[in-house]
Amino acid sequence: MTRIGICEDDAAVRRVLTDALTLHGHDVVIARNGQEAVANLGAGSGVDVLVIDIGLPDADGRDVCQALRASGQHAPVLFLTALDALHDRVSGFNAGGDDYVAKPFAVAEVLVRLEALTRRARAVPETTTGLHLDPGRFAVRHGDLEERLTPTEYRFLATLAAQPGTVVRRRAAVVAAWPDGTMVSENTIDSYVRRLRVKLAAVESPVRLETVRGVGFVLQ
Repeated sequence: MTRIGICEDDAAVRRVLTDALTLHGHDVVIARNGQEAVANLGAGSGVDVLVIDIGLPDADGRDVCQALRASGQHAPVLFLTALDALHDRVSGFNAGGDDYVAKPFAVAEVLVRLEALTRRARAVPETTTGLHLDPGRFAVRHGDLEERLTPTEYRFLATLAAQPGTVVRRRAAVVAAWPDGTMVSENTIDSYVRRLRVKLAAVESPVRLETVRGVGFVLQ
């Protein structure tokens, strides 16, 4: 059973999602606005995955996601949005989101995407020399030092860590880190690489994340 947090102000949408998820055996925790989400869906809530509406009455869902990330919540986030332009999707990923579904949506698509996010989050990768990747905490450790990662950061780093010293092409990294069919801009990828470099430096990583211009990335 998966514990799913839903932050949605529309009662009808909440009801449809709750009924469908419950029917499929999942446990659902509800927040009706951004304030309730930050209070009830944080790191101590035990949720495995989050659904956040971007158009909340009291906050932008992307800001809510950032607040949850800052509080230590690293569960994958699926955004529900009426904003389907490329820059809106990119801003959602940059805010710490992992996938999105545009409104109006098919419930079946939401279910499939949530299952994919949960499956990816629970995948256990190999580790590279000197680093330990913890799938349960979405963390990277070296010695006594630890840094928490977002699910997308985690999958990106895990893909490189499984092939230390080997260049992973940009497209392969995107396929591994982001949900199927996601269009990810070059700027978004570069933003994740910069954040990962900062976190690797924070744990005094013995390997560096290098960019091979025009090809991809490598841990070496």
